Amino acid sequence: MSQVTRTEQAGHTGGMQSVRQNRLSSEDGKIMIADNVVQKVAGMACREVAGVHAMGNAGMRAFGAIRERVRGSGGPNVSQGVGVEVGEHEAAVDLDVVVEYGVSIADLGRTIQRNVKAAVERMIGLNVVEVNVSVDDVHLPGADGQRQGQQQESRVS
Repeated sequence: MSQVTRTEQAGHTGGMQSVRQNRLSSEDGKIMIADNVVQKVAGMACREVAGVHAMGNAGMRAFGAIRERVRGSGGPNVSQGVGVEVGEHEAAVDLDVVVEYGVSIADLGRTIQRNVKAAVERMIGLNVVEVNVSVDDVHLPGADGQRQGQQQESRVS
């Protein structure tokens, strides 16, 4: 039985990353895949699903917004809100998502699970044993407009 190491990236690239790598073996040799590769594939597959507004909890999203504004930071972190456990032949994925208002959360969760499982298994070759989706927030229509500088008219002068 292989030992599994948990890797979580809290929305930044400067933190500790797993030094252990996954090994895929064949008669031709070994294929080494770092845990952060599994995180990125899972994150991209989750973001592809219509109804996913953002990923990560409130703290991760706030840090990610600051990070994106820093010149040379490399842009958005696609592994934000993604945790993985990777073994020799299997992987488990944990996702923190923000959904769009009006979307069926149960249906969206199942669609995310199917898409992430298919992407990781197809691209990486690991058997995905579970994809856990945690819905942390609902994005309300028009909520971004007020944050981006549109201020409400003051009730007092």
